[in-house]
Amino acid sequence: MIVLVMGVAGAGKTTVGNLLARELGWTFADADSYHSPENVKKMASGIPLTDDDRKDWLARLRELIQSWEASGENAVLACSALKDAYRRKLVISSNVKLVFLRGEFGLIRERMMLRPGHYMNPDLLHSQFETLEEPSVAEAVVADVSAPPEELVRSIRAALRV
Repeated sequence: MIVLVMGVAGAGKTTVGNLLARELGWTFADADSYHSPENVKKMASGIPLTDDDRKDWLARLRELIQSWEASGENAVLACSALKDAYRRKLVISSNVKLVFLRGEFGLIRERMMLRPGHYMNPDLLHSQFETLEEPSVAEAVVADVSAPPEELVRSIRAALRV
């Protein structure tokens, strides 16, 4: 199984995804590590990425997911996957499960302001919410980020039966 933990910047994708992978003994990857230097520079400067900016990034992530699936490896990928079109590129089979970390703008902005050393400019949070096309509960496990990470992982594991 490949679990794609998605949501806006600051929702806790890396924290929750890493904790989930650690508990399960699975591979963990953060999609932020697959951005081009140009994309990182744009985001750090407060410039939202376009669909064109994300094209190669999504292709790299799709290849990563395909490699995990081909080798039968269980993995967790933390990735914004804000649009349905992006998720369609990444959910390559029924083996890929979506987990959507949903949260209120104010709470997530507050968390972003406390996050040291991350390149994502907190001013981009508005554009993240504007871009976000929330998956339905039929498409994804939906988790409220106001809960502590350990509680989120417990509910995600229960929903996915892992």
